[in-house]
Amino acid sequence: MGVLNVTPDSFSDGGRFATAHAAFAQAQVMIDAGADLIDIGGESTRPGSLPVAADEQIKRVVPVIKGIAAFPVTISIDTTRAAVAAAALDAGAALVNDISAGRDDAEMLPLIARRRVPVVLMHMQGTPLTMQDAPHYRDVVAETSQFLRERVAAAQAAGIELAKVLLDPGIGFGKTQEHSLELLRRQREFLALGRPMVIGTSRKGFIGRITGEPEPAKRLFGTAASVALSIANGAAIVRVHDVGPMVQVVRMTRAILEQTTN
Repeated sequence: MGVLNVTPDSFSDGGRFATAHAAFAQAQVMIDAGADLIDIGGESTRPGSLPVAADEQIKRVVPVIKGIAAFPVTISIDTTRAAVAAAALDAGAALVNDISAGRDDAEMLPLIARRRVPVVLMHMQGTPLTMQDAPHYRDVVAETSQFLRERVAAAQAAGIELAKVLLDPGIGFGKTQEHSLELLRRQREFLALGRPMVIGTSRKGFIGRITGEPEPAKRLFGTAASVALSIANGAAIVRVHDVGPMVQVVRMTRAILEQTTN
């Protein structure tokens, strides 16, 4: 899953793809590099970020989605707002990625049920504005697993088919460096939930702190290590900025695990 932030304040690319022209070009680069999905977001969710109104998100993402809807790739909309998700699905998106797991907007899960599209439900302690203030857990894996289990039940209660639910433990979202590392070490425990796992570590702050790299765009090798481990531990999808190099990491890791070059 390639990340395409059409925001002026993304932590990783500083608004490089905020214009439709730049976004189209980057989408093509990611498709050519082997992306299966492109996750488009119109609201930064970096630590300390403020919410963006739904109409502004729609203004940012819909032209981009319409522009790449004919491309040979599945489009995901990264939003917590039902109105944004609806507009994105109308424009050509086929999957909803909700970092609030349907908690921020009571209309989100019913909308997804009506549209019969897949959804990624993610764990986050707090909100993007507050999530890194003082994250705390007795057992981060157990508590994250229980949260995800409850959100799967909520999705099913809203009418979403279980087969359409994917789960994300939310690396770096309301997590300290130690929490994120523990989630990655114990990632296989999430397979007991019985749903495909989406793992997003790309360029995140804990990688920068461990590797000593302050510039997000230069955290390629740290990201590669986390992506390889995630695939080895059962991730179905990895959400990344640097699609070309990470496609190679995924293919190599899977070849080792499966003893195949397919």
